[in-house]
Amino acid sequence: MEDTFEVTLSRHEKYQFDVDFQDGSRTTLRMDEPEPLGDGQGPSAARVLAAAIGNCLSASLLFCLGKARIDVADVETRITGSIVRNEQGRMRLGSLKVHIQPDVGTVPPEKLQRCLAIFEDFCVVTASVRDGLDVEVEVGTPVEVESHV
Repeated sequence: MEDTFEVTLSRHEKYQFDVDFQDGSRTTLRMDEPEPLGDGQGPSAARVLAAAIGNCLSASLLFCLGKARIDVADVETRITGSIVRNEQGRMRLGSLKVHIQPDVGTVPPEKLQRCLAIFEDFCVVTASVRDGLDVEVEVGTPVEVESHV
């Protein structure tokens, strides 16, 4: 089963883009690059990816705990990332560390074990990134360039 979706970005100014998630929620997110490239007027793409991973993992854990009939009063997730340079000197996400702190009260640890063992595998975003997501890039040009031979 394939479930497709579309997200659109429109340039606001400089390196700022407004993201429309095309999901009927009317939610718009302004993204920007940090200084000195951008103005830091919104999260960078690296931070949005980190948030997507943290959100997906948190939701997956909450779903599993709910199925196990474990009440979760609250949950806080912290993602710590690092930006590094690769061999060619290009900036890359080096690593992300996700710490999820669910408030499950006095539930015995053994009751949590099954969810802790399987929840990561059900996170679409994390599993896709870990497996090496296939990204196809196409750049449209306003005018076809003719080849002169």
